[in-house]
Amino acid sequence: MIAHNREVAASIGLVIGGALWGLYWLPLRFLAERGLPGAWAGLIVYLGCAIVVVALVLSGRFAIKHRSLDLAICGLATGAAFSLYSTSLVFTDVVRAILLFYLTPIWGTLLGRVFLGEALTSARVFALAMALGGLLVVLGLGDGWPVPRNIGDWLALASGMAWAFGSMRVYQLTNVTTFEQMAAFVFGALVITGLTMIAAPELLTAGTGISVGLRALPWGLLMALYVIPMLVLTVGPARLLTPGRVGILLMSDVLVGVMSAAIWSGEPFGWREVLGSALIIGAAVVEVAGQRPQGRMPSSE
Repeated sequence: MIAHNREVAASIGLVIGGALWGLYWLPLRFLAERGLPGAWAGLIVYLGCAIVVVALVLSGRFAIKHRSLDLAICGLATGAAFSLYSTSLVFTDVVRAILLFYLTPIWGTLLGRVFLGEALTSARVFALAMALGGLLVVLGLGDGWPVPRNIGDWLALASGMAWAFGSMRVYQLTNVTTFEQMAAFVFGALVITGLTMIAAPELLTAGTGISVGLRALPWGLLMALYVIPMLVLTVGPARLLTPGRVGILLMSDVLVGVMSAAIWSGEPFGWREVLGSALIIGAAVVEVAGQRPQGRMPSSE
């Protein structure tokens, strides 16, 4: 019963974390409107988060005791997921990027089945069908099925795979705390974003110099107050939940993203959005109610 209650609490926390991701476009757009195009906005946000993480460690409030290669790989995977996803938006349509990234419940379920011995239950299959069906209803197919056709599409697909793998590693590293996982996420995203900007500077930085980015660092520090709790509510539940479930519950990102875009950007919100949202919410309910507790107990924070 205790394990089941922990999983339910973690599931609720992850839905909230996904909802916060659905609003993440707002600070990124805010920075873009202030002269930080391309990948610069994400880099400044993660740099601000990294500074806050270092300050928390130096203050003695939190510690990073596990400095293993496994944690580094995990951080690079989770950080790469959202770094590559953000970068994919530069190269392809937003709808295609979202569709390709949120194939992640499929990758997560496959990884859970192969590496964790997770049973493929009828509830999981039903939840997957509802979640992906809701996603297609909300976003539509546009000019066809979301098959990768350009570099942006491939980056979006890779980001979903990276998140599925990263969330599996978060689940497997039972002796690593949520703070350590969050810190690894931040530095992983910072490293991957920096490397992609070096690899394609003109496209990803739009010719913006380092001095412009550094002048925006105070905004990055301020936004870290939003992003760090969001990351905690993402990687914390992933320590208790298998990758397939994480992928499904994180789709609250889509709901909040669509609704917030309708409110603040004037994008449509009609019957398709209502029906798709209902399917995704239903998928989350089926996933939480239909899966047997796994008895995972977290390590101390």
